[in-house]
Amino acid sequence: MHKVKDAYLFWHEFYRELPKHHRHSFGYRIDSLFVEIIEAIAAATFLSREEKSPYVRLSIKKLDALKILLMILWETKSLDDEKYIALSVKLEEIGKNLGGWYGQIVKQNSPTKAGEK
Repeated sequence: MHKVKDAYLFWHEFYRELPKHHRHSFGYRIDSLFVEIIEAIAAATFLSREEKSPYVRLSIKKLDALKILLMILWETKSLDDEKYIALSVKLEEIGKNLGGWYGQIVKQNSPTKAGEK
């Protein structure tokens, strides 16, 4: 959760500097996706092991969409190379953490083989 919060605060600095036509479209949507990811992770944190999976999967899907929208901002020159790279590195790390968390949940929730404990 801490890394997502830090990435959002990092993004927020850039959000205010976006050209107006992108700030109110792509920028707004990226901002919303960040909030939705934070909400899904927060929900998953407090759920039982069996209930976490859909929320973590949702976080991964929204993170992937966020990355694509950021790429569009970068390709349209609304976000410079330095900012795009710095934010992408943070998001890549978050993606790896979410993927690891999801894998761990799936492994923990898989039925054990007969006779194993």
